[in-house]
Amino acid sequence: MARPPLRISFMQFCLLGAFGLVLARAAQLQLFQGEQWAEKAEKQRTTRDTLEARRGSIYDRRGTPLAVTQEFYHVGVAPNEVQDRREVVRRVARALRVPAGELERRMRTERYVYYHGPFTATDIEPLRKLKGVHTEGSYRRSYPTQSIAAPVVGRLDADSGSGGSGLERALDDLLTGRPGEAVFIRDRRGRRLESPARRIREPVPGNDAWLTLDYTLQDIAERALESALHDLEAEGGDIVVLDPRSGEVLAIASRQAAGVGARPTAFTDPFEPGSTAKLFTAAALLRLDRVDSADAVSGHCGKLVVATSARATRTITDTHKECGELTLSEAITVSSNVAMAQFSQRLSVTEQFTALRDFGFGSPTGIEFPSESRGSLKPPEQWQATYTRASAAMGYEFGVTALQLASAYGAIANDGVLLAPTLVREVRAHDGRLLYRHQPEPVRRVVSSRVAATLMRYMRQVVSTEGTARGAQLANYEVAGKTGTARRFIDGRYQGYTASFAALFPADDPQLVIVVKINNPGKGSYYGGATAAPLTKQMLERMLAARNTTLDFKRLHDTEPVPLAIREVRPPDAVAPVTRVAWPYRDRDTTAATPASVPEVTGQGVREAVLALHRSRFRVAVHGTGLVTRTSPAAGTSAEPGTTVHLWTSE
Repeated sequence: MARPPLRISFMQFCLLGAFGLVLARAAQLQLFQGEQWAEKAEKQRTTRDTLEARRGSIYDRRGTPLAVTQEFYHVGVAPNEVQDRREVVRRVARALRVPAGELERRMRTERYVYYHGPFTATDIEPLRKLKGVHTEGSYRRSYPTQSIAAPVVGRLDADSGSGGSGLERALDDLLTGRPGEAVFIRDRRGRRLESPARRIREPVPGNDAWLTLDYTLQDIAERALESALHDLEAEGGDIVVLDPRSGEVLAIASRQAAGVGARPTAFTDPFEPGSTAKLFTAAALLRLDRVDSADAVSGHCGKLVVATSARATRTITDTHKECGELTLSEAITVSSNVAMAQFSQRLSVTEQFTALRDFGFGSPTGIEFPSESRGSLKPPEQWQATYTRASAAMGYEFGVTALQLASAYGAIANDGVLLAPTLVREVRAHDGRLLYRHQPEPVRRVVSSRVAATLMRYMRQVVSTEGTARGAQLANYEVAGKTGTARRFIDGRYQGYTASFAALFPADDPQLVIVVKINNPGKGSYYGGATAAPLTKQMLERMLAARNTTLDFKRLHDTEPVPLAIREVRPPDAVAPVTRVAWPYRDRDTTAATPASVPEVTGQGVREAVLALHRSRFRVAVHGTGLVTRTSPAAGTSAEPGTTVHLWTSE
């Protein structure tokens, strides 16, 4: 049996060793692993949530909303924070339209009562200041104009929530905001407590885009095209309306036959333009001085045999048979294939190719739209020396999109200078600061002012009583244009027709370029002069009657045409290099946004009130569906652009 002192010493040694182990473990946990365990503890009692940022809105040029992000709310009640339970139960049950008894029971048995909803801002307005009631916002994308401009605006990808098509995709980086982050506390069972919460980074809303589209013109174009496809039993079609002075696309509509999904074919589907392309061969002849006003060729009574190789020939025919002599002007007026085939032989292959390329064919326009087609234009070495020149003069053997054709005609209307077309007019930050404003972007001078004026004179004659487009002429205003009818090349062979018409309005001082294309009309005539030209006239009559469009009626009534602004930008024969603008473009002349007065909208319907506020650069939150009864801030209040104005209505 061990002696007591020895046992005591042994026990002391064991205690000292245990204490040393505890001390060592404590040092390990505190000194060496402290940060690791502190981080783990932080993760167990807190959670970090991403705060969604509002996606920027898309408006037309006048502020009509085309794509907006609406905020919806989820509501939670923390019973341990509630001070007046009876009042909370009464107001929450009424606002959220839930049974008061059920809410009372859940508040007694649950740590946190959650209602997903989603609820609108109107629903939760009475609950915002209640102690213990918490709201969580979420966003939903909506398209107020529904089908109007739908293929152009596009939609979001259902899975990712980012831009999936159209401008939603092309402008995704601009429209997408920067998400925020918040820290929430969790209990020991891992359940999240909605309060308290600490935001460590606020979400930043995305930028807003104002398009060049005019909602009224877009609506007119889409309705006209849909009606024409129905009446003509056509397979589809496109309409492009463009401002030749700025390159801004004012309307662009694409439709397919019933049962076929909507596709933006005005951007994506090239077609052989037919006789609408005769102006571009004429432009090359005039620019190179290969013809004068007296030069004429034989009409050959509407039939001409052309060699395609040493042993093969093809016959070119005309619908309007002319047996006499035709000048270049007369050939354009009656749309003679035979005459244009002969005139084209005065150009070399390279000269004719260069003329088409200079008008923008064979390359994308660079417009802000995904998957734009470049069309098709074979290099000169692939042309058949005689026949391809004749075919190109008639609008065959190369493909253009409706947008490219409109842009090329815009160059003629714009004194011979080709402008890059655009769909984006302005980009503004969420606080109203201007980030980008479109300015006319010259690409190159295609023809001189003299040649452009001559081509305009040719197109006036086309819409005269002697031309193929007399059905497009208006009673009070002169229209210039060119018709086109071409066989469609599908699945390796020609079948069906494309009817088209390119118009400049008004002829004296063009404000609009309108290109109408109808695919394979199945009822009545398939000629462009009998289908696309009258449709253009109907659209112009509706545009003039609407009055609330981008048309400058003062210019329409002026006796003297307004000088073309582009003449001051470029010398007569200068060639401007292609330029590109980085997104988002920051204008060096941009100044801070100045406060604006909130307009008076009381008594107006929601649609009219929202439009008025958007035009004044304000955001809008609508509470109800009837007539506007009050606004916050009140009418007349000075506020920064981008401020949200709340509308309360009678319903």
